[in-house]
Amino acid sequence: MKHNRSKRILFTGGGSAGHVTVNAALIPSFLNEGWQVSYIGSVNGIESQLVGRMEGVAYFGIATGKLRRYVDLQNVKDPFRVMKGVYQAYRLIRKLKPDVLFSKGGFVSVPVVLGAWLNRVPVLIHESDLTPGLANRIAIPFAQAVCVTFEQTARTLKGGKSVHIGPIIRQELLQGRASRGLNWCKFTPGKPVLLIMGGSLGASKINQMVRKHVRELTSQYQIIHICGKGQLDSSLQLPGYLQFEYIHDELPDVLAAADIVISRAGSNSIFEFLALRKPMLLIPLSKASSRGDQILNAELFEQDGYGKVLLEDEMTDERFLQSLEWVYVNKDQIAETMKRKENGNALGKLTALIRDTAKS
Repeated sequence: MKHNRSKRILFTGGGSAGHVTVNAALIPSFLNEGWQVSYIGSVNGIESQLVGRMEGVAYFGIATGKLRRYVDLQNVKDPFRVMKGVYQAYRLIRKLKPDVLFSKGGFVSVPVVLGAWLNRVPVLIHESDLTPGLANRIAIPFAQAVCVTFEQTARTLKGGKSVHIGPIIRQELLQGRASRGLNWCKFTPGKPVLLIMGGSLGASKINQMVRKHVRELTSQYQIIHICGKGQLDSSLQLPGYLQFEYIHDELPDVLAAADIVISRAGSNSIFEFLALRKPMLLIPLSKASSRGDQILNAELFEQDGYGKVLLEDEMTDERFLQSLEWVYVNKDQIAETMKRKENGNALGKLTALIRDTAKS
């Protein structure tokens, strides 16, 4: 009988690391409590790589289309991929019989949410940004609740489904040690460390700007450059400059070792930097390549005193170097401001909400 078996939770979300990190923060708690944990993502997306590394999680890949905001011939094929994905998700969910689906968004989540709704499985959605993405906007009507990071988002979402949770921080990031990070990088204690993160897919414009000035920058900083899959530059072999496509197990120690960070402005990442008190130079995705959510995130963080914003459309050599210098000069003041921010137990609140939804 149902009450004699262990609880079952299904996760979905993908397309970028930002659509996986909240799930990654939640999964260990449910595994430790004896839940059966499954994950539905795309066949070859980054979520398959990140979740595939987690022990105890059954991963299933389905067909999915990409929800593009621009004209592309693939847009003709994508509705059929989504329909196929809905059918695959429906069949999988009927077999898995989860007690609850937790969706982090991204284009792969839409067919999974629909598949869960068709199987009468309760759905919880998480929205990290100030404004919901397209995938979540499509999925919200089929969900019981929408968990949001920003209070402003809760006030603007209609239908009474929004629940303000706050930022979800991966607990392992809080366990990093700067000494281990410096040793792993073979860096010298005392010289400031600059960490550059362009997101899981990389940020070519940021990469290009950093590499253009890398010799100048290495005179002041030791640099850890996480540049994204396929974006390593083998021609750059300089003392004090390390490149990685992605960092997995060593990331907590690398973050602990960093003095300042250059980053995109995805909500999950910048709240983790805030929790770790890492002053930021934020270079959000432009409106030409996004819906503008990262610009809103970045501007709010700048207003709160957590760093400086440099819009990609306004990024020149001079402004880039000046903005970075401003963050470095003001890093101590920024870190003090960050200390006054209380995140609360968002992870605990979200875990409790998922448990309650599963019981219902």
